[in-house]
Amino acid sequence: MTTPERAICIHGHFYQPPRENPWLETVEAQESAAPWHDWNDRITAECYAPNGAARIVNNKNRIIRILNNYARISFNFGPTLLSWLLENAPRVHTAIVHADRRSQARFSGHGSAMAQVYNHIIMPLASTRDRITQIRWGIADFRHRFGRLPEGMWLPETAVDSGSLDLLAKHGIRFVLLAPHQCAAIRPLASPRSAATLKASSHPKDKSEPAWTETPDATVDTTHPYLIRLKEGRSIAVFFYDGPRSRAIAFEGLLNNGETFAQRLMSGFHPDTGHAQLVHVATDGESYGHHHKYGEMALAWMLHFVQDEDHRPEQEDIHLTNYSEFLTNHPPQFEARIVEDTSWSCAHGVERWRSDCGCSSGHPGWNQKWRTPLREALDWLRDTVAPLVREASAPLFTDHDEARNGYISVILDRSRDSRDAFLAAHATHKLSTSERVRAFMLMELERHALLMYTSCGWFFDDISGIETIQIIAYASRVLQLAAELFGDRAAGLEDEFVRRLAAAKSNDPDQKDGAAIYNRYVLRMRVGLEQVAAHYAISSIFTSYPDEADLFCYSVRRQSYEAVSSGRVRLVMGQAQVSSRITEASETVAFAVFHFGDQNITAVVKPWNPKEIAAWQQFVADAKDAVSRADFPQVVRCFDREFGPQAYSIRSLFRDEQKRILDILLTSTISEVESSLSTIYENQASLLHFLTQSGLPQPPALTLAATFAINAGLRRALESDPIDAVQARIWLNLAQSDQVILDRPALGYLVDLRMKRAMLDLHESPEEVTLDNALLVARTISELPFDLNLWQAQNLWYDIYRNRREEPPSEEWLEKLKDLGRLMHISVEDIVSEETNGNNHEAAAIRPEIGLPPLS
Repeated sequence: MTTPERAICIHGHFYQPPRENPWLETVEAQESAAPWHDWNDRITAECYAPNGAARIVNNKNRIIRILNNYARISFNFGPTLLSWLLENAPRVHTAIVHADRRSQARFSGHGSAMAQVYNHIIMPLASTRDRITQIRWGIADFRHRFGRLPEGMWLPETAVDSGSLDLLAKHGIRFVLLAPHQCAAIRPLASPRSAATLKASSHPKDKSEPAWTETPDATVDTTHPYLIRLKEGRSIAVFFYDGPRSRAIAFEGLLNNGETFAQRLMSGFHPDTGHAQLVHVATDGESYGHHHKYGEMALAWMLHFVQDEDHRPEQEDIHLTNYSEFLTNHPPQFEARIVEDTSWSCAHGVERWRSDCGCSSGHPGWNQKWRTPLREALDWLRDTVAPLVREASAPLFTDHDEARNGYISVILDRSRDSRDAFLAAHATHKLSTSERVRAFMLMELERHALLMYTSCGWFFDDISGIETIQIIAYASRVLQLAAELFGDRAAGLEDEFVRRLAAAKSNDPDQKDGAAIYNRYVLRMRVGLEQVAAHYAISSIFTSYPDEADLFCYSVRRQSYEAVSSGRVRLVMGQAQVSSRITEASETVAFAVFHFGDQNITAVVKPWNPKEIAAWQQFVADAKDAVSRADFPQVVRCFDREFGPQAYSIRSLFRDEQKRILDILLTSTISEVESSLSTIYENQASLLHFLTQSGLPQPPALTLAATFAINAGLRRALESDPIDAVQARIWLNLAQSDQVILDRPALGYLVDLRMKRAMLDLHESPEEVTLDNALLVARTISELPFDLNLWQAQNLWYDIYRNRREEPPSEEWLEKLKDLGRLMHISVEDIVSEETNGNNHEAAAIRPEIGLPPLS
């Protein structure tokens, strides 16, 4: 008798909300994610990248195997996150796509990747029109990246209603995942079943059907799929994941041990059921590495344990699968009814995204009454602009909704060819330049009207959170576009929207309410072409731009540029054409910048009028003359006469550029402070040593000087080229003797970059000198008294070791390479043994990004 199949499937929902500044189309620096640039950057380093090359280690904590976890699990990535990864971490994106291809080979032609509705909106709360666009954009994005149509689709927060399932089925989606408490009742399917039988038996009074069995309190059997009947004979399969085991992964520390993880999953099968069983769990993918450090390693160990028969007793005939393969091999034998308007993260259905239901992330005494007026304000904005959009769209598009649904092709490819193809497919005629701008502005208004419903805006505790500010910023972009498109007909829209936001009260008295937050945070994010020109003008003082330059999602074509200097003072004047690569809007401007030194910068911008060339030439002459005479007040008067009172300063720069320029300006100041504190420490070092050795209290001022001087000295030693191993050892000894606390996050980040750079040099030029340099770096950093993240450097080592066969090195060189691997915590002997035995690892398909940030 054949033993019924027993399989395990792990699903990871990998997602971050869209964080891009709506006017720049880039994620700006987020200080809370430091030392990383932003939270996407940080979570990529902690989770998304490591899961593409996860480590299995021995009992000495040495790497013996590297796995691409994605190739063995079921997963979905948010489309907006994948767009960010493609731009900022392309090799991680490649590893994810390749994993889906590998999973097709592993799981009978069924890829493990699932699609997701586009920007993580709560589907039961969305309009039907928005739901259709979200599904179509999600499918199109998936097909663009993975080269196939999706079989399953992730519903954000597993928020579900029958209407959303029906729309998914209409679009060819085979299955979804839901939480067990979202199942209301089940009953066996009559067999055999034809489409006609399904349609006829959907009537609730059909007495030929078995009786329903209710499944209260998540009591549904989660080991097999169910069929959900929908309208007009349609149906969709649903897998209800194992709730207790999923919670153990996410919240109960199950990822602390890979073997415990594996045993907990393998204990989930029912004895002697006589039918195939699937034990499957679903959690946020960020559990594996971000929420739980080294969680990706526990996952890799479990996956290797389950798939490797040598690790399991003979009676444990269990294997890995994905949902598509299991569903194909074992179609539903039961049907189910869902609990309408429910989700996996709100005990009150979907109220977390529209009311003060009590679900929060844990601030005692706070309320979430702000959720209702926030959603009502967004709904009002959406419904108010919709008829204006349709009216403006009529002369431009043959079918506005079809154009909106098709606009995903432009979002995925912003090239001129892509935009032309979109208009060729949807425009009523060949559009003029101004009509093209209006057409793309309408589509961008629609895109931001969808983005403003991203679920994270309601999930957390207060309206002042960064996720909520983000969706309000998307709404502000809608308002800006509406004002530009509709003129007087949009008058008062923003005032009314802000008035409605005022009803959303913050728990923080300093933040007051949504209106105050809008004025304080969102309005200062908003830019137009003139502000882009001001940024370009100020930045040009510190950056040598070519005649044509890209600034975020804008292009700047310089038409003239003059610079005059007098000591530390610098004057810049010129004209430039500024264009949006998103909407094709364009404007030619004149600009001037006066830099007095340090942070003292004044910039002015105005639309360029060729008829005023004589006045411009006079301005240039007068301003240059004033600079030559060091009559700086006269320069400012020239600015006022030519440009008017509106001026920009360094505060007008976009955040990342502002930080870069301030770093330049602060370099000399910081050097002076470092020198002063180092001098104090050097002069008082012997006294500090005496106090430490005597067990006497250290004066705070001396402790501060010592901490700063030792960390700065160690940083300089690690940054020097070549690395200064001797000096680094001296500073480490001083830190130990004087009981100085090292800045582990900053030094760890620096060391990670330094080791990656050394390995990149070795990878690009595998010569004796680069190998010796990498060994020197590895030996030096191995003395640091804290754990290091050498993930990308280890990947490169493996890649270099594997590629050595293409051009065999000398035995001496190979032995040095092995020593380098040992220093980076790689069990070289196990790697060699596996290779000798013909067991190929899944190599580190993710190499470090070539465009590394500077060590400083």
